[in-house]
Amino acid sequence: MGQDEGYLLDNRQAEAGARFGALAALFDASTFRHVEAAGIAEGWRCWEVGAGGPSVAAWLRERVGPTGRVLATDIDVSWTGTAATEGVEVLRHDVGRDDPPPGPFDLVHARLVLVHVTERDAALRAMIGALRPGGLLLVEDADPALQPLICPDQHGPEQERANRLRAGFRELLRRRGADLSYGRRLPRLLREAGLVDVEADAYFPVTSPACDILEAATVRQVRDRLVAAGLATHEEIDGHLAAVEAGRLDLATSPMISAWGRRPVDAGSQRAT
Repeated sequence: MGQDEGYLLDNRQAEAGARFGALAALFDASTFRHVEAAGIAEGWRCWEVGAGGPSVAAWLRERVGPTGRVLATDIDVSWTGTAATEGVEVLRHDVGRDDPPPGPFDLVHARLVLVHVTERDAALRAMIGALRPGGLLLVEDADPALQPLICPDQHGPEQERANRLRAGFRELLRRRGADLSYGRRLPRLLREAGLVDVEADAYFPVTSPACDILEAATVRQVRDRLVAAGLATHEEIDGHLAAVEAGRLDLATSPMISAWGRRPVDAGSQRAT
């Protein structure tokens, strides 16, 4: 089956704001924990790739202070642009196709970006190439194939329907070139690209109000495509949204795999300092 064109979850749709808010509630704490552990300090230069919403870029700006730099890029900066009021530089940029912005950077971070980018190998090279020697790359991507159920406790018909609809959504992602098992490969890919001190972990909530908000916004955003592709009916979608909004489902997310490593200080370095 040929790939459809374009990003399935368009930033310009009304539901995008709700999705970004829910993703921030679910994953910002984990992202910030990793960046804190990396030793972020005043004066750091940071590139937030595929920023989407403004929350991570605004937090980075607070940490690097007036002597630092935060650049937030995305193919659509409709929502990222609100971060510019916090002293963040915002630039429209396609990480898989465009030349990297001027660096070098102490930190390059991308969350839920490369899994959707068909030119993900080129994007990863560009991100690594933009690091200063000793700089840190933090890539966080979901791995739906590791845990494919949005309702892991599939104990009744509403949960079964939710999982069917989630399978349909992931089929739409596959048709657009998303790699639904990309997250697990990140540690190996970072090592093969020459980074050192590579580590990784994973996090996913099993139930949360933010999961309900994220699911409702996502389903509304793709419902017409699900129906057009024969993957769901409007009646099924309406029933699912009613169950979500009534709080009857324990909704999970895919595991978010965070992988990080440093660019070697020099070619002879065994470990970055």
